[in-house]
Amino acid sequence: MRARVSWTLVLAAFLALPPFQRERVDEMGFGQVFRIERMRVDPALTQALRSRWDMEASAFAFPWGHMIPSLEDVSRITGLRVYGRAVSGYTYPCYHDLAERLLDLPVERRSSLVPRVALQESLGLFEAGKNAGETEDEYLERLARVSRRELASEPGPQADLDLRRFLVLFLGRLLFATRGDAVHCRFLPLLADLGEVGGYAWGAAFLAHQFDGLSASERQTSTSGFYPFLQVWAYLHPPALRRGELTRLGLVPIARRWDSRRDTRHLTGQLEHLQEALDSYPYLDVVWQPYLGEGDEGQPWLVQARPYFGRSVWLHALNLVLPLNLFLTQRSLGHRQSVVEFPVQDRFRRPGRSFRGLHDTTDWRERAREQVENWERKGKGVRSDATTDDAYLQAYALKYRGKVYKSARHQVDVTSEIASLRALLQSAVQDREAAQRQVAELRSELERVRGAGAGGASSSRSAGGSPSLMEARLAGAVLRAEEAQRHLEERERDLEVTHEHAMTPQSERDQQRVRAEAAEARVAEMTQELATLRVQRSPGDQEEVTRLRAELIAQQMLARSLQQIVTDIGRSRSRSRSGVSVSRATGASVGQYLAGSSSRRRNEEEGRRRLDEGSAQEGRGGGEMLPPPDRREGSGESGGGQ
Repeated sequence: MRARVSWTLVLAAFLALPPFQRERVDEMGFGQVFRIERMRVDPALTQALRSRWDMEASAFAFPWGHMIPSLEDVSRITGLRVYGRAVSGYTYPCYHDLAERLLDLPVERRSSLVPRVALQESLGLFEAGKNAGETEDEYLERLARVSRRELASEPGPQADLDLRRFLVLFLGRLLFATRGDAVHCRFLPLLADLGEVGGYAWGAAFLAHQFDGLSASERQTSTSGFYPFLQVWAYLHPPALRRGELTRLGLVPIARRWDSRRDTRHLTGQLEHLQEALDSYPYLDVVWQPYLGEGDEGQPWLVQARPYFGRSVWLHALNLVLPLNLFLTQRSLGHRQSVVEFPVQDRFRRPGRSFRGLHDTTDWRERAREQVENWERKGKGVRSDATTDDAYLQAYALKYRGKVYKSARHQVDVTSEIASLRALLQSAVQDREAAQRQVAELRSELERVRGAGAGGASSSRSAGGSPSLMEARLAGAVLRAEEAQRHLEERERDLEVTHEHAMTPQSERDQQRVRAEAAEARVAEMTQELATLRVQRSPGDQEEVTRLRAELIAQQMLARSLQQIVTDIGRSRSRSRSGVSVSRATGASVGQYLAGSSSRRRNEEEGRRRLDEGSAQEGRGGGEMLPPPDRREGSGESGGGQ
């Protein structure tokens, strides 16, 4: 079932619940999810993010470093509780007896799945299909109206049965949805006592489920589960992707503020565009701390959640036990990223990722005792004593190399892309800030000496100099510090210009490349037409031959000018200060294009040479053709490829 359809069905069942039941759902911590607007599914964005997921680190591996959705992201975006007891307990090979006792629904022997249709019908959702011409709101209202007739209106055993069925549908088809049509019963043991449901950290379990879903195959294009979380996370952290629209300011949780932009391109085209955008994303536009300006107003669930923010901890969703390696993204906590030992998959004891093959009753609190205790201690706080990100970025580049680039045009060595440019820019910023502090300190000392006057003369003499001499020395030091600060500011500006050249020319270069290819194709077509007319030797075609020759010359000039623009873009970047590595990396695509089109140009030049020879022999022709363009592919200025 599609994710948006699942959301509509679950929302209709929630709206059909009587007020006292909805209050119980709110008390369990699920109410905020149903206040989020139904947004469009963006499978291209989800697939692009999934392709950047590193299963070993349980983190995204982007060109600018690791990024990880955190417990604070879950709490602020969805409003789910990320505090309380770990979602852990028993899993069973068969839920037949448990489902009959707690849900009064049939489950096949040796099965863990409740038939979706039977579960929906138990909640009054008999006709879940959408009628022709029916709007989304009308569809939702009809489903809720029909469902309301089947639900108990007063507290009692039947109301508890209705609520438990609703929670199984909500957890199994929305919050923890998997591929397929049936609904899993794995959380049913935790729903036996409805009064205890709100004491579990369902938001942390949801994050573990998201990590598991991201580890699925990159070929998987379908979207299941509560998809707005990852979409809104991407809207907030790399905002320049421009996949979301901020339509409702000030609402909480944050997912209520956003909607997905409509993109009419084919999924393949959208995915290629997103891969290119991530490969060439401006590093300085990455938002590491999107909640700095956010308060806690209207979000009481944040108060108890704060002790869990900024900590590396194990996440639990029964047999899903996965690490939240927040130490890999110390910049998201306002720290400099220190050198860390990157996780290796077999270094962690991961007791079971798949729900398949659970042939025995398993107590996950016992099997993952160490990880459960880690959750109860709230994990480990993330600390950093680093002053620069340089060492981390260099180690990151050496580990991942070209694996963080997914598009064909960016298969480059990220050592030069990240470790050189980004590290140099960050170092320049820190040096400039240190120079500013030194200038301020020297100015303060100079003012103190000037204000001391004659009263400080004796102490200055005892220190080995007069006040005027001390003042002159301090004034000279201030001038030298100010000069050093200006030099560092110029260096920072140069590096920022280099960074802009590294990021922004990609779209311009692509446009020029397309135009150049179109011009070359037109040249080839016109050359063929001209050759055909000359072979026919018709006297009436003289005017047409002249016209085609003139247009051919114009197209050749346009093609050469476009090729020169593409080359100049690569040259301008190589001339940028401290930008040699970036020029080598991005200039490669220009060189590859020029090299790829060289064979076509050689064929066209040969054809033009033969046409000119034939024209000279027969005394016919419309003027001298321009010489072929000077080929410069493979030169150091244009990149030349790797």
